[in-house]
Amino acid sequence: MMKKYSTMAFALFFAFGAWSQKVVTAPLLTGENVAVTPTEAGKVRGYIHNGIYTYKGIPYAQAQRFQPPVKVKPWEGVRSSLTYGPVSPLINPTTQVMDESEFLFHHDWGYPNEDCLRLNVWTQGLNDGKKRPVMVWLHGGGYTAGSSQELPSYDGESISKKGDVVLVSINHRLNILGFLDLSEYGEKYKASANVSVLDMIAALQWVKANIVHFGGDPNNVTILGQSGGGGKVTLLMSAPSAKGLFHKAVVQSGIWANYGEQQVTRRVGAAVLKELGILPSQVDSIQKVPYEKLAAAGQRALKKVEDQLKAEGKPVPGFGFGLGWGPTIDVTLPYHPSDARALALSSDIPLIIGSTKNEFMNSLRNPALRKASAEEIKAYIQKQYSDKADAYIAAVKKAYPNDTRPNDLIDIDGFFRPGMVAQAIAKSSSSTAPVYSYLFAWQSPVMDGAYKAVHCMEIPFTMNNIARCEEMTGGGKEAYVLADKMSQAWINFARTGNPNHKGLPVWHNYSESNGATLIFDNQCVEKYNHDKEVLALMAQPGR
Repeated sequence: MMKKYSTMAFALFFAFGAWSQKVVTAPLLTGENVAVTPTEAGKVRGYIHNGIYTYKGIPYAQAQRFQPPVKVKPWEGVRSSLTYGPVSPLINPTTQVMDESEFLFHHDWGYPNEDCLRLNVWTQGLNDGKKRPVMVWLHGGGYTAGSSQELPSYDGESISKKGDVVLVSINHRLNILGFLDLSEYGEKYKASANVSVLDMIAALQWVKANIVHFGGDPNNVTILGQSGGGGKVTLLMSAPSAKGLFHKAVVQSGIWANYGEQQVTRRVGAAVLKELGILPSQVDSIQKVPYEKLAAAGQRALKKVEDQLKAEGKPVPGFGFGLGWGPTIDVTLPYHPSDARALALSSDIPLIIGSTKNEFMNSLRNPALRKASAEEIKAYIQKQYSDKADAYIAAVKKAYPNDTRPNDLIDIDGFFRPGMVAQAIAKSSSSTAPVYSYLFAWQSPVMDGAYKAVHCMEIPFTMNNIARCEEMTGGGKEAYVLADKMSQAWINFARTGNPNHKGLPVWHNYSESNGATLIFDNQCVEKYNHDKEVLALMAQPGR
């Protein structure tokens, strides 16, 4: 009995010691002289949490409306950088949400201001001579929405702590503020169609000039992003003025498509001026138009130009969603991403590229399909594929033989995956650097498994943020195990350009012939052209 009580007492003493040690070491450190480091524009002060120096809302550039960014005006003293900076204003501010999906994504919308060129930094050390790999995160939301704080999975503390990397995330101008083409109306506006892209390049220039103060290596920078952020990674790979500012790239569920043409975007610019009653000779007055009025005029102009294109029998850009804001071929982006000259610009850049298995799945867009029977799902497929329905079903079962739910047949992504494969083929065929392809197939248990491997589901895993994203991942053991494997692959890639590690099967370089794709799931496996037949059927017209 005495031995039992002694063991218990020892355990209690050990637990109290661990608790008291935690209190003494203090997970959060703040103060006037805590986490202070210089930048080109002046000193900044952050805070320390779990051993990670954290800075939020640092200005990396400043800009007048529709004009290129310039260096920040230096400040005196120490600038407090403890909270996220302003986000780019949105055309349609969020005023209501869907309860269930908002529980899952847990957005932080931030506060809007056109002066939004801000970045955030997480690092283990300051001015210590260490050359830590730098990872620059580009947020999703297409080219019209989103911010560096929008999702909890974007937080950089965990991956910085695990991999001893410097994580940087940025805000930049979006929608009409980032992409209104006024290039016909004077030298100061000649780059207006892509000032959003110039913002991103300015952020990378800030990293090159300042990241050494945050313990980072300016000669080992990886750009990475998901959805719209993945598209931004691709456009930076296509931008001559971004050459040399980054050394590796990760495209997660990005869009692989041509950019706008100025014969269209200039028409939109002219239509916006007309909507606002501004004469070309008075173009500078657009600077003073309130954002809400500007945004509304922009939406009307887009619709009018779209209607004109249709009446003229011309194609409407926008992936079937209508004419919208996005990058344009101009002085900043002279090439489409598939152009051989664009591919040549990034031929020495190693790339990880992939998407999730389910992305924008049919059973979420149509809730009636969540619990549909096998017969109902087959009828749905027959409407979509007609006489190719049986071939489609057979191809899906061949690609994913372990699927069991009837709606698994219709929830395979056909929007992002084809473009990711096309980009992987183009890049691997023209590059001296390796390409690594992946598919995230892990199925979330949240909401009885209804959300599967939905769009954005992989981000908590690549950023090692399961604890911050329990609403999305469930926070179970399997999620932590997979996150450890995925985040380590991303860390290794940022460090060396090779994501392989002993926790994964060998991840081979992708080529068109081998179709080598690492499937991230509870059991990670590499497969070869596993879904080639499915993608071919999805691509057939009239299906």
